[in-house]
Amino acid sequence: MEMEHQKKGKVCVTGASGYLASWLIKRLLLAGYHVTGTVRDPGNYEKVAHLWELEGAKERLKLVKADLMVENSFDDAIMGCDGVFHTASPAEILDPAIKGTLNVLRSCKKNPSLKRVVLTSSSSTVRVRDDFDPQIPFDESSWTSEELCQRLQIWYALSKTLAEKAAWEYCKQNQIDLVTVLPSFVIGPSLPRELCATASDVLGLLKGETEKFRWHGRMGYVHIDDVALCHILVYEDANAEGRFLCSSKVIDNNELASFLSSRYPSLPIPKRFEHLDRPNYEFNTSKVKNLGFKFKGIEEMFDDCIASLKEQGHLLFV
Repeated sequence: MEMEHQKKGKVCVTGASGYLASWLIKRLLLAGYHVTGTVRDPGNYEKVAHLWELEGAKERLKLVKADLMVENSFDDAIMGCDGVFHTASPAEILDPAIKGTLNVLRSCKKNPSLKRVVLTSSSSTVRVRDDFDPQIPFDESSWTSEELCQRLQIWYALSKTLAEKAAWEYCKQNQIDLVTVLPSFVIGPSLPRELCATASDVLGLLKGETEKFRWHGRMGYVHIDDVALCHILVYEDANAEGRFLCSSKVIDNNELASFLSSRYPSLPIPKRFEHLDRPNYEFNTSKVKNLGFKFKGIEEMFDDCIASLKEQGHLLFV
């Protein structure tokens, strides 16, 4: 059985212990890849225990130390890999996001056997602008306005936008085959024991807290498994090029609240949010759908997310 897995080759996943990276590694191992995951401290068992429990981990997972802020620290992890999935990102910190991305790409450049790099960007690199037609859904040709981000202090979107642009520029100059995935707000089970900011915000909402979600306004949502599968699809499909929006459904806060409170009546989910005067928008995801991709619905992403939060003891009163 394990002999079969020689065919899939070897890939590197940066920031391996993270919310999305963990799920991506789970999917890569199930698909038969050999995976080298980078973490800041492979010896911190608390942080990486969930990775060693994954099916195939004992046979085909290797965790190595690397730090986004340390020059050349990804060289060893990336050397000899066919592909690199760069998911690690210090959120909302401008300089490190760009520096870290370029650091990883410089290590990629040194690897002669590298076929493709897949970078996890964000749908926030597409939709933060004030000059669009709400009747026309955003597609991959749209870029967030850096000026607007600075004016409104939307640092997460700015950091993702600048990091993705820097990646495109570097890869064009150095003939690296780059594909980027732009997920909307990721919903689903968390493999790491400690919840990241995204998963904590969702937990807060399900417990009746409105503070974080109040600012979402209208937002795209996507199942974490779809984001992982989308990364693998664009890595494996020779025809995949450029950017790929990865989002299942865009809905307003109040629609979300009424959907959740009617589907999970035992949870103290807020019935409504104060209205924010934000423009209406949709995402056109036909580019990834044309590669044969199908998204899970909003019901499935929240069902799976809630089941996992219950199992981990975060939600006790369902």
